[in-house]
Amino acid sequence: MSLLEQTVGRTALTLPGATRVFRDHHIDFCCGGRISLREAAERVGLSPEALVAQLEALPQGEHEARDWQAASNAELIDHILTRYHDVHRQQLPELLRMAQRVEQVHGSRDTCPNGLADLLAELYQEMESHMQKEEQILFPLLRRGAGTQVQGPIAVMRQEHDDHGEHLERLAALTDDITPPKGACTTWRALYTGLREFRDDLMQHIHLENNLLFERAG
Repeated sequence: MSLLEQTVGRTALTLPGATRVFRDHHIDFCCGGRISLREAAERVGLSPEALVAQLEALPQGEHEARDWQAASNAELIDHILTRYHDVHRQQLPELLRMAQRVEQVHGSRDTCPNGLADLLAELYQEMESHMQKEEQILFPLLRRGAGTQVQGPIAVMRQEHDDHGEHLERLAALTDDITPPKGACTTWRALYTGLREFRDDLMQHIHLENNLLFERAG
């Protein structure tokens, strides 16, 4: 199979550095990981050949993180819990606090992301519910090697991942793709730095679940 026909999710898993290229071009490698590179490029108005050229030009041996394909389900789940679930629970309350502060102080400015605090509060509530369902229901089933009974919970988790992706799109629209305006105060800049970190973490989190953990149970 040529690289163009390979899925975005498979490429993100097997080609070190690919996720950075995808982020640069706003290609969804987590929720949208099941489409081909050709289709993904066309969706963002990029020549498929140009995308492949960038991927093939990545330095050999560039590794962003451990190759989790070789890990057991138990190892992968432990990593997801500590690296993503625990971290999101630290990130979101602080981001919410800063967003409330920015809107309170700068709400009259045209560039203020009014509505961001409400969006983060909604996302925090939905993600907490989602993570608890994984921790209490799905992950224990996967650790035990459960068969077809996991397909229902996985389908629900995939749909909720899509919902998280829609929240990220709204977040980008509110914040000029998380770009602080000229003259933004320290809190505003810190908020956007935190939002970029959270977005990257959430995309990688969903990617590992959708394209690796859930695919194994398929």
